[in-house]
Amino acid sequence: MAKTVFKLPDLGEGLPDAEIVEWHVAEGDKVKKDQELVAVETAKAIVEVPSPYEGTILKRYGEPGDVLQVGEPLADFDVEGGAGDAAPPAGEESADPAKREDAGSVVGAVESGDEVVKERATGGGQRGTGVKATPAVRALAKRLDVELSTVSPSGADGMVTAQDVKRVAKILEEVGPMEKLRGVRKHMARSMAQAHEEVAAATVMEDADIDHWDKNQNVMLRLIRAIIAGREAEPGLNAWYDGHAVGRRVLEKIDLAIAVDSEDGLFVPVLRDINNRDESSLRSGLDNIKKAIQERNVPPEEMRSYTFTLSNFGTMGGRYASPIVVPPTVGILGAGAMRREVVAADGRPAVHRIIPLSLTFDHRCVTGGEAARFLTAVIKDLQR
Repeated sequence: MAKTVFKLPDLGEGLPDAEIVEWHVAEGDKVKKDQELVAVETAKAIVEVPSPYEGTILKRYGEPGDVLQVGEPLADFDVEGGAGDAAPPAGEESADPAKREDAGSVVGAVESGDEVVKERATGGGQRGTGVKATPAVRALAKRLDVELSTVSPSGADGMVTAQDVKRVAKILEEVGPMEKLRGVRKHMARSMAQAHEEVAAATVMEDADIDHWDKNQNVMLRLIRAIIAGREAEPGLNAWYDGHAVGRRVLEKIDLAIAVDSEDGLFVPVLRDINNRDESSLRSGLDNIKKAIQERNVPPEEMRSYTFTLSNFGTMGGRYASPIVVPPTVGILGAGAMRREVVAADGRPAVHRIIPLSLTFDHRCVTGGEAARFLTAVIKDLQR
């Protein structure tokens, strides 16, 4: 037998960490290859990590609630058959603990430590290094666990004073401990921060008169069909933009991300190749998405590489919005709450059903005219 260290692999999310949800094995347990070891929570789903070896669990790293970085030790194995007979996954190798450990990652060797990372929540936006404060005030803020970037300065020339820090410390003490964002909400925070930092967002809004719709019309299917029509009119909204190269890739196939709100946060599963699927296939795809979110088992690969986004936020309320474009995509369509409104119909007032639409686009590579034409095509299709 030989000791082998199995490290947290890249689970396909492209994120640097995962939170332990539940261990399925205990130290001293004998396990078989591909047996489920532990459930971890990534940005979008709870993922079961299988054992890469057959052997005995010598040590587990971390308990439920702990956050591990990709490439850090997850479990020590006593591998049956010895080091020469063990069949480690690609990128991993058996090792003498005094000399070396396995690389433990789908993407190759990763530097790692031996301890579970205990994350500390930090303030967003500007960091404390950009705040005007004396060394003594900075030391006070550190002692009172106050992020200087969250403090409103009252001193001359925008200087943060000791009283400012104490005031914020008192407020934080009254409101209680900070709730750390985890899993889905943590990923949402990262994505929104990236979008805010990179995208030059602009939004156009308009209404579609859908009074002619059948009462049993599936709103999502009609919106999907309308997005296909919009892409045919203006292909540049179904694209990826590379801000570093200052270039775009206009895509033929539409892989539609559908923003879905839940108690755990925002899920964005993908409905693939919508412009080459019939209504029955799309309906089945929507049903599968709904079920997967309810059961919290959306496959990681089904939440990546989308080309356009749809947010039907009107099911919860709200008329118009400025939905967020997440790079590298360049467009997102938001549908608000349907309402009945007095409109002019054949020169006379009439009460019709109206659905409000908001199209946000990345103005770095999409012009206002292109966005307006896309939205006009969407509305024309909805009003067919």
